Amino acid sequence: MELIIDDIPVKTASKKLYIETYGCAMNVSDSEIVASVLIDGGFLQTNDEFEADVVLLNTCAIRENAEQRIWHRLAALKNNKRKKPGLIVGVLGCMAERLKTKLLEQDQLVDLVVGPDAYRDLPNLISQVEDGEKAVNVLLSREETYAELSPVRLNSNGVSAFVSIMRGCNNMCSFCVVPFTRGRERSRDAHSIVREVEDLHKNGYKEVTLLGQNVDSYLWQNEDGSETCNFAQLLEKVALVDPNMRVRFSTSHPKDITDEVMHTIAKYDNICKYIHLPVQSGNSRILELMNRTYDREWYMSKVTRIREIIPECGISSDVISGFCSETEEEHQDTISLMKWANFDFSYMYSYSERPGTLAARKYPDDVKDDVKSRRLTEIIKVQNQMSANNNLKYIGKICKVLVENYSKKSKEDLMGRNDQNIICIFPKGNHQKGDYVNVLIERVSVTSLIGKVIE
Repeated sequence: MELIIDDIPVKTASKKLYIETYGCAMNVSDSEIVASVLIDGGFLQTNDEFEADVVLLNTCAIRENAEQRIWHRLAALKNNKRKKPGLIVGVLGCMAERLKTKLLEQDQLVDLVVGPDAYRDLPNLISQVEDGEKAVNVLLSREETYAELSPVRLNSNGVSAFVSIMRGCNNMCSFCVVPFTRGRERSRDAHSIVREVEDLHKNGYKEVTLLGQNVDSYLWQNEDGSETCNFAQLLEKVALVDPNMRVRFSTSHPKDITDEVMHTIAKYDNICKYIHLPVQSGNSRILELMNRTYDREWYMSKVTRIREIIPECGISSDVISGFCSETEEEHQDTISLMKWANFDFSYMYSYSERPGTLAARKYPDDVKDDVKSRRLTEIIKVQNQMSANNNLKYIGKICKVLVENYSKKSKEDLMGRNDQNIICIFPKGNHQKGDYVNVLIERVSVTSLIGKVIE
């Protein structure tokens, strides 16, 4: 529908958009870009799927169970389509890129398939569907960074926001589908990143998380080559926007995080003292099969260096159990490295073969599922014990916490995170979202610190 004002057609918001996001923080950021594109194109965003004219699922393909969730969700949405003729259902993101043909072949399930680099084309693709066609655009780009778009902050707490600094990945880890679903690395214009952070600050946000598949390889250069910016320099630029705005980042690849980055973290109080440093395995042979480009000893030396430069730094990790041909002894190497590194927490998974990856093409997935599960259970047990023990050291200490929201368990309690990214829970008193508070830690759990505010 259009209005005519002074002979100029003006779009009105006649359709409603509903977006569901699955997977990583990058997908959350992408959904905010999608919302920006479509709201600019005349849509209204809704949180009610049943009143929506367009339902978009922004998907993850990192593991098989993530994709199975989407298939089940699409089956449920088929009922919505029966009740509301004309409802458009689209699949976005990594699963769209990987399974484009299969998705479109599903009768009456999916109308629209759009990859991570084609979100600007969504208004045109939706128009194609309205004209009775199925629509697809999964072309990957070497340039697209969505740099000048202003993301619409979906389901925001008004305190913390994600800022995408780069797209794609050049690391061909043998188990990972990301390079095939998100393409090659492209670093976003540093000035546009700083402007986005400045706008967030003006709108009352107190924390930003800089996002990339591998933020440490961020490297932007202007067209004539007269200006460059690496990740350490970008961190500093963002930290200088305001000393009261916290800065976090995710994710680091061990091979790329530099002493310069570590010294920058140590230099600025508002850059949180926390690094997510995925190890994946503690055995050098398995790491070589994974194409991680480092061995056990090299990873350990990197952890040692972090603790030398940033003694108070929290470190978390990713760990995979049961990768191709992993022996029991090699599994124990992972356990021993975890204990040595003493991670604050980890994201832990059993290996899930992804079609098209190097591992799927070259290595048989020969570790039995029950062995993978048992090893994963052992890994989780070790990490839970370390997390509980690490949290005990905070008892009696005061943590500076940015209030993010209510506690999940009670509206009488608030929650936020300390510098090391550990959740802190405390009585709300007169405090509210966006406040900085000093919390005296009185007791702990495996995942949280519990205490009271010290005025």
